[in-house]
Amino acid sequence: MSIKNPLLSNFEIPPFSKIKVEHFKPAILQAIESTKKEIDKIAGIRNPDFENTIAALDGSGYQLERITQILFNLNSAETNDDIQKLAQEISPLLSDFNNDIMTNETLFKNVKKVYDDKENLMDASKRGYNTEQITLIDKHYKSFVRNGALLNKEDQKQLRKIDSELSTLSLKFGQHVLAETNAFELHVKDKSELQGLPEQQLEEAEELAKEKSKEGYIFTLHYPSYIPFMKFCENRDLRKELSIAFGKRGFQDNENNNEEVIKSIVNLRHQRAKLLGYKSHADYVLEERMAKTPENVEDFLNELLEKARPFAITELDELKAFAKETDHLEKLEKWDLAFYTEKLKQKKFKLDDNILKPYFPLNQVIDGVFEVAGRLYGLHFKPNETIDVYHKDVKAYDIYDENDDLKAVFYADFHPREGKRGGAWMTIYKNQFKTEYSNERPIISIVCNFSKPGKNSPSLLTFNEVTTLFHEFGHALHGILANTTFRSLSGTSVHWDFVELPSQILENWCYEKEALDIFAKHYKTGEAIPEKYIEQIKAAANFNEGMQTLRQLSFGLLDMAWHNTDPDKIHDVKTFEVKAFESTKLLDDIEENCMSTAFSHIFQGGYSAGYYSYKWAEVLDADAFEAFKENGIFDKNVANAFKTNILEKGGTEDPMELYVKFRGHEPNPEALLKRAGLSS
Repeated sequence: MSIKNPLLSNFEIPPFSKIKVEHFKPAILQAIESTKKEIDKIAGIRNPDFENTIAALDGSGYQLERITQILFNLNSAETNDDIQKLAQEISPLLSDFNNDIMTNETLFKNVKKVYDDKENLMDASKRGYNTEQITLIDKHYKSFVRNGALLNKEDQKQLRKIDSELSTLSLKFGQHVLAETNAFELHVKDKSELQGLPEQQLEEAEELAKEKSKEGYIFTLHYPSYIPFMKFCENRDLRKELSIAFGKRGFQDNENNNEEVIKSIVNLRHQRAKLLGYKSHADYVLEERMAKTPENVEDFLNELLEKARPFAITELDELKAFAKETDHLEKLEKWDLAFYTEKLKQKKFKLDDNILKPYFPLNQVIDGVFEVAGRLYGLHFKPNETIDVYHKDVKAYDIYDENDDLKAVFYADFHPREGKRGGAWMTIYKNQFKTEYSNERPIISIVCNFSKPGKNSPSLLTFNEVTTLFHEFGHALHGILANTTFRSLSGTSVHWDFVELPSQILENWCYEKEALDIFAKHYKTGEAIPEKYIEQIKAAANFNEGMQTLRQLSFGLLDMAWHNTDPDKIHDVKTFEVKAFESTKLLDDIEENCMSTAFSHIFQGGYSAGYYSYKWAEVLDADAFEAFKENGIFDKNVANAFKTNILEKGGTEDPMELYVKFRGHEPNPEALLKRAGLSS
């Protein structure tokens, strides 16, 4: 088996073209057995110390990690029924195996011995520990405790059962959302019903209809189809139909309904937290975050809400008046927001996505983000067509530093397809870490859902999509530039409310003329984006920022409500959600819709009790970017300080300490309010 199964070969680059679905299970089972032997060896050590226990534990399971990274990344980016079924089967096995490790008494005794020695010494330098080693000791000890090592046998058994069920339910939630997204089609035969839609969207919809052997145009719930439709289609009835379909994913009376899945997830998370001695899942999660407590998060969100709500109400009143004046609209509904927001933005700032898009062909934006990374951090990028990829749309690159040393392998996957979930994300196929002989470099990927090239044009991005690409590439830089000894502290392995800083700060370059001049050139004429457009982009940056802020805060408050409430008090998903949205509500609720049933960030991704992180990190990034603004957005000294104190360090130190080392002080929330135009 080990000879024929490509997943059990000693691969550096994932051998995608050789991998078949049936290879995964035997490879994972064999890798689990190999890891068990590594764990048994560590547990059997009689005189535990940092190297033979903590470092050895951190280095264990490497083959298993590589194989499962491939499986679960494919399950997000290039899945099918077989992969989904396999993921459902494998997840509980991995959960059980992880529980076996976390409840291994002799292993925990060894870890605790090293931890206690470190604690008793106080002066860690007597043992020669550096900051990264101390962090690693704490991380592994807490990992055991937070996964049941101090529980009795009966409670450990209960925890194991909960973890197994949660891993299955999380996958089921995501599969339901993807199935609902793929199932809906808006089929329009008559082009006259599609007034206002840009030619590129019409081309794509017509192409999709042809692929499905239908006449006319097909629109879907995938973002590149859905968002332009909601922004530009003048047909209000069709906007309503598409909007309601999008909003009721997972909330329909069919096999993909997520209501009971959600109730089960929050109930199990609550049980798990209580079992481990925490008041709620939010308390459990936030212990290992910068925010520390649910009260701090709620205070943070509500303080922003208090500042933003008056602005949001004023903005909404202006939008209502504009819609009434423009189209005699008596009542603004959810499916009108994007449409009239776009029209009002065009009127106020003479800014139209369709005028801007020709300046943002995807390939140029990619080159632009590469150039920005080069100027800041000395990186250069070389396409490598010999690297095996998992889909023909994926491009692979080798990334080098200024000394021509390889820093990372990078995959870029930009277009939607049936087997890919919606949204955009960065992920890892191999973590960076150091051995005695080498600095092992990472394999990083970003996955987005941008429109495909049309018949007569390349893939053209909206400005929002440009910032999305920069955002995900900011995450990628966190992985690419990682420079830690231990792989569990590398790159994005940081506190969850710190992880968005590298991504959100990079978005700032999209608004700066010096950066836009690099890549924003008309795809036909080569003309640089006119300065008046740049001024309009900057002027429009805070357009309806109050409403946008309220929207983000509503998601954060909903997340906290789900995870800081006793589930016994939750009887109906929709009723609970409506109550959670009360303080941020601007428009009437749509009865057929439910946000929670497709809220993948918190029920499938890693953002449970953590969605506030986006706003938290905005405070960090607004304050951090001030340093670049003060010294020049490509200032080498500031860039080097950000690289060495933030991007290279991963999770090796407390994030606030790292931030202060970079900035010289703790972040100032006023920087965000000022940038967002929400300070009076």
